[in-house]
Amino acid sequence: MIWKRLRLTLDMIKFEHSVFALPFALTGALLAFRDGGYAGNRIAAKLFWIVVAMVAARSAAMAFNRLVDSEVDARNPRTSMRHLPAGLLTRTFAWTFVALAALLFFFAAANLNPLCLRLAPVALGIVFFYSFTKRFTSFSHLVLGFSLGMAPAAAWIAIRGSLDPRILWLTAAVTFWTAGFDVIYSCQDYEFDCAEGLFSVPRVVGIAGALHVAQGMHVLMVLSLASLVYTLHLGAFAVAGVAAIVALLAYEHSIVKPGDLSRVNAAFFTMNGYVSVLFFVFWAADIFLLKPGT
Repeated sequence: MIWKRLRLTLDMIKFEHSVFALPFALTGALLAFRDGGYAGNRIAAKLFWIVVAMVAARSAAMAFNRLVDSEVDARNPRTSMRHLPAGLLTRTFAWTFVALAALLFFFAAANLNPLCLRLAPVALGIVFFYSFTKRFTSFSHLVLGFSLGMAPAAAWIAIRGSLDPRILWLTAAVTFWTAGFDVIYSCQDYEFDCAEGLFSVPRVVGIAGALHVAQGMHVLMVLSLASLVYTLHLGAFAVAGVAAIVALLAYEHSIVKPGDLSRVNAAFFTMNGYVSVLFFVFWAADIFLLKPGT
């Protein structure tokens, strides 16, 4: 029974979607190794605990979000069959999962360095705070974006023990990327948000306007990545990676229209998975195969 509930919980939090932010966190870690010189015997252990921390924090945040939103989800036809509203999982089990995932996050942070452990409560507080933002601000999309955008900066801190302001360009890129696709995704709930008095960009500017806002956010993502390439003196593979992201984002926006949201899931899940994975492949190649400045 416990394993069935765990499987349902992992399905509830869309555990497989950890792939969205994880490649950016790993890229932050690799950039920190590149900037500070390689220490081969430490790379594997550091990357392991970064992955554990990232996945644990996301899992805790997603389960917490499902708990906070369970009553709202029950009233929304699109989400009424989620695990908690449908009674597939109990709130007690979900809260237990949140607590265990949070403890695992703190344990991973402790295995990275003292600064990571000190910042862990702040990071967890931010990702938990997101779950309440749609009740009072249309900037909730940016809060979600920053919740994921912290990952590369946190990974840098995990490697170097301090924060380099240059890595904040990657934090900005992930923030705008996530906020942009969250705006697209939220277009599906435009009528529900209006009826419930929930805050979102589509409710404020309409679906067509929201899609333009999402495009603007993704332009800011690309500009942030270009700034990171410049400030860290990255090479041709990194530039090619940015070009690939531009192409994927352009396609993502081309398949979602104000009068036709039938392909939102393809834009949200499939294309963004490609964006994050291809980004990591190109930038990892740049880090490992090219010397700085080439």
